[in-house]
Amino acid sequence: MAAAGLLTEAGRVELIDGEIVEMTPIGRRHMGAVDYLNRQLNRGCGDRAIVRVRGAIRLSRLSEPEPDLLLLEARPDFYRNADAGPEDVLLLLEVAATSLDYDRGVKIELYDRIAIPDVWLVDLRGERVAVYRTPSPETYRDVQCRVRGEHVAPAASPEVTIPVDEIPG
Repeated sequence: MAAAGLLTEAGRVELIDGEIVEMTPIGRRHMGAVDYLNRQLNRGCGDRAIVRVRGAIRLSRLSEPEPDLLLLEARPDFYRNADAGPEDVLLLLEVAATSLDYDRGVKIELYDRIAIPDVWLVDLRGERVAVYRTPSPETYRDVQCRVRGEHVAPAASPEVTIPVDEIPG
């Protein structure tokens, strides 16, 4: 698609179920939340995992979304020699200020179908984090909502706790 001129550095698009979907612009609140979560995950996980910001993940031939953050299995080559795939994802995060309905519907459904084990949907307006775990053929079987005063932690690194209150929003 890039070679054909469909994907450019200026355009914000992702491939979802074979369709090129234009992504919503990123505002300051969104960027601040992504930067904060990036810092917390990097500090907490250190060399045990790779934190990827706004990088594509090849889920299938027809889907290559660009989640806000990915926590990937650590690899010595940092995925230079092969694309990261669903089996490499420890945690996938989507941050939503204006795209909550789309992320909660289309994106979460896609991640469940591909069996991403741990997905967080950070709702900046609602000041909460929906945690989706245990994918199944219908929908995630374990869905929890974390609100102000509570913490979230990746299933793969439960010692890395992040206070919901401190996620910029």
